[in-house]
Parts: sequence; structure tokens; C-alpha cells
Amino acid sequence: MVNISDLPEDILIDVLVCVPGKELVLSCRLVCSLWRDLVDLSSLWKRKCHKDGFYPQNPEKDVPDWKIYYILCSLRRNLIKNPCAEDGFNSWTKEESGGDEWKIEELPGAHGRGFPLPQVRKYFVTSYESCMKNQLITLKDQGYGNRLMDEIRPDIVVNDWYAARFDCGCCYQLCVQLLSEDHLVLQQFLPDKIYIEQWSNAEWQEISHTFHNYPPGVRHILFRHGGHDTQFWAGWYGIRVTNSSVVLGPDVADRSGAQIPLAGSTGVGFKKAPFPPTCKVRRC
Repeated sequence: MVNISDLPEDILIDVLVCVPGKELVLSCRLVCSLWRDLVDLSSLWKRKCHKDGFYPQNPEKDVPDWKIYYILCSLRRNLIKNPCAEDGFNSWTKEESGGDEWKIEELPGAHGRGFPLPQVRKYFVTSYESCMKNQLITLKDQGYGNRLMDEIRPDIVVNDWYAARFDCGCCYQLCVQLLSEDHLVLQQFLPDKIYIEQWSNAEWQEISHTFHNYPPGVRHILFRHGGHDTQFWAGWYGIRVTNSSVVLGPDVADRSGAQIPLAGSTGVGFKKAPFPPTCKVRRC
């Protein structure tokens, strides 16, 4: 009777490529030394990536570790829950609800524009005093363990969309913080407030930021956004927000990116990495 371990290595690799990645690491790798060595082959994980449709965005860029690349691609998803108001305010914590408080409206809304993605149908809208809301993401609960966040440090890509009404000026705010286990701020993205004047084109705009080479110890991500109108009109004439996202990987930290502690710092515990994060704003 033929045993699976008696198969030639190339046939055995063909079989292992079809096994789910989690089972490969947690079960197959523990069977024997031969299986361990095969599961550790970079070529096996490269084949799994191609089989599951995981390809680098830049084909000319080398993938340093195909196993890590596969794991990050498998985990990759939007960690913000209810980003487009389809489930009311569930999963969001309303820090401030000034004026007539937060409200949810259907796109395009009064004196507004349609959203560039057809699947987005609703947005959150602010009032005439400060309205801010947040989500706290605990990375371990999302499958990103401490070792992965400390040694691999996948890029953290943040996106948000905002728009004004045509007939009213408003202000938009965004703050994203990388937090330690005890909620100390290790690094943050805090752009200047964005003011949109009355009689603007009301187009939706996207703001994007990538945390790269951030310090070890990140355990939570705090996403905060909101704003208000600038003319203090009763009702919901303030900034509109929707389709927020926080996505990790699959690009990872540079191996040479050293992190330098700040002596006597309060809140932000490390200097920024030698390669600064990127930020961009796109109009649609």
C-alpha cells in the first residue's frame, strides 16, 4: 500500500499547494521533517499565491518572503466595519454630536454629487457644531498577531472620502493613531483641517495615507473623522463622509528601517521611520 509520504517530492508539493495556508502551517508542517522542509519552501508559497490570484502590484519588485506575502494577502480586507452607513451607526462611537447631531442620508443628497463607486449608497453627515466619530481596531482580533506586527510590520493603508454641499461651507477632520497595548500613541496621521468654501463643486474627494516602517508594538488602530459646517445653519449642512477603510499589507517594512525612541516623549513614543509615510488627496 502506497503512503502519501512515499510520493516524489514534486508530486507532494503539488498536493500541498492545494491545502489551505493555515492548515499548512499549523498541521502539515508538524507531520515530519520532510513535510516541514517542503512547507518552508518559498517556491511552494509562490505557487500558492499564483493559484489564489495573489500577485504583487509591481511585478518588477522582489517579494522578500512569499509565505508572509501569502498570509498578508489572505488576511487583507477593510478593518473598518460599516464604512458606508448601511448599518446605521453600528460599530461607530460618536465622540461629539454637536448642533443637530450626526445623521445618515442617501446619495447624492441635497445639493450633492453622486459617488464614484456605485455600491456606495449612503453617507454620514455632520451639523453646525463639531461632530466626530471613531472606531478602535484591535489587531489581534483581526488575525494580526503580535509577532507579525512587531517583526513584519505590514503597511497600514488608510482611506477616507469626504464632500461638501454645494450651498454651504464646511470643515473636515481626520486623525488615525497607531496605539500600543496600553493605548500610547506610537505614530499618527493628523493632517490639517480641510475647509471647503460655500458654492464649491460638491465633488467627493479621497484622502489616503500609508504608515510604513512604523515602530514595533502596534496593537490597536484608532480611526477618527468628522467636522461641521462653517455657517452655523440648523440642520445637516456640514461635511459628508463615507467609504472609510483601513487595510494592512501586503507590502511590509524595510528591513533596514531602524526605529529610534524619543527620550522623555509624551504620547508619541517613537520618531517617524527614515522612510516617511505617504499621503495623497484625490478628487473625483
